[in-house]
Amino acid sequence: MKRIECVIFDWAGTTVDYGCFAPVAAFVESFEAIGVPVTPEETRRFMGLTKVEEIRALFGLPRVAEAFRAKYGREAGEADVQGRYKAFQEILYQTLDRYASPIPGVVDTVNRLRAQGIKIGSTTGYTEAMMDIVRPAAEAQGYRPDCCVTSDHLPAGRPAPYMMWQNLTQLAVPSTDAVVKVGDTIADIGEGLSAKVWTVGVVMGSNELALSQAEVENMSAAELEARKAEVRRRMTEAGTHYVIDHIGELSEVIAAIEQRS
Repeated sequence: MKRIECVIFDWAGTTVDYGCFAPVAAFVESFEAIGVPVTPEETRRFMGLTKVEEIRALFGLPRVAEAFRAKYGREAGEADVQGRYKAFQEILYQTLDRYASPIPGVVDTVNRLRAQGIKIGSTTGYTEAMMDIVRPAAEAQGYRPDCCVTSDHLPAGRPAPYMMWQNLTQLAVPSTDAVVKVGDTIADIGEGLSAKVWTVGVVMGSNELALSQAEVENMSAAELEARKAEVRRRMTEAGTHYVIDHIGELSEVIAAIEQRS
């Protein structure tokens, strides 16, 4: 039986920022500024990618591309991508520290994993400069992974495996068989699968569920279960090894993985 040595978490929507609202709001506002609105649902479709890649993906949506052509009489180009990325960053930097609270259950789960001798890594679609805001704010509230890797100085972000491999290098974990990736987006699942590690999707608090804590509390049990089932379906179809409702269920998954390894 092999032992899990390392768990690598995503940030927004997995460990902090319940519902992954910080980037959604910034994407929406940055596109509104040029008169080509995007919806929260459209932004969430690509969440987990690096933020500049998400902007490229948004411009590539047929509806958005047509709206841009109708307003400007031309196709959007790289200058437009970079312009929205600059605006996105300016908006996000003003609010990021407000979206760094750990999701319920995260701190206790991480403490349990550490007590078992498991190392805690992390990857993110945010840049290093963005994480310079998020990390200390999260740490002040009790969440601090052993390692945080962004894609700034790597060949690519998600779903490529480079951030995962950088975590393994920095944490001195020699085998992907001993690693679990936990995330709340389809891009997270792709990243874990690309890195050939055990991959776990988490539903509650996720970008995929797209609900605030207040919305969850005020929603009927039947509607919430239906929405959760749809998220599980998407994550399963994306190829994840496991899907859990709450981050607190991770210890049980790790035990199951160790039994089957």
